Amino acid sequence: MNRFSLKGERKEADVNLSPLIDMVFILLIFFMVTTTFIKDSKLDIERPGAQTTQKADTRSLRVSIGKRGEIYIDGKPVQEWMLQSRIREIHAHAKVDNILVVSDKRVETGTLIKVVDQCRLAGIADVAVAVEQEL
Repeated sequence: MNRFSLKGERKEADVNLSPLIDMVFILLIFFMVTTTFIKDSKLDIERPGAQTTQKADTRSLRVSIGKRGEIYIDGKPVQEWMLQSRIREIHAHAKVDNILVVSDKRVETGTLIKVVDQCRLAGIADVAVAVEQEL
């Protein structure tokens, strides 16, 4: 863009791109930071059915067992041998009194029993298994 001064000389106008580049980097950092808070702990679980059901407490600690036997505590993966110590640790800090075990209906019964047993050995007396209500 050309401009004329009073004396008739031409001056070149500069466009400063620094603020634009700064804004692009700030937006990039903002979107990178906010995407780390999205939880990707949705397990595709088909719960078994039962005719006698009760509503679970919403403050329960959720232990999930996936189709292939993988174990999660509140969406975070945990190994079977670490389950008891992890629950004791959470119980000590968060004062959790009950656990809801959400299991896929294709999980082996032995795996479900081991998880419930580890929860009880960790000091939690109220351990429930989530089911779908059959009509």
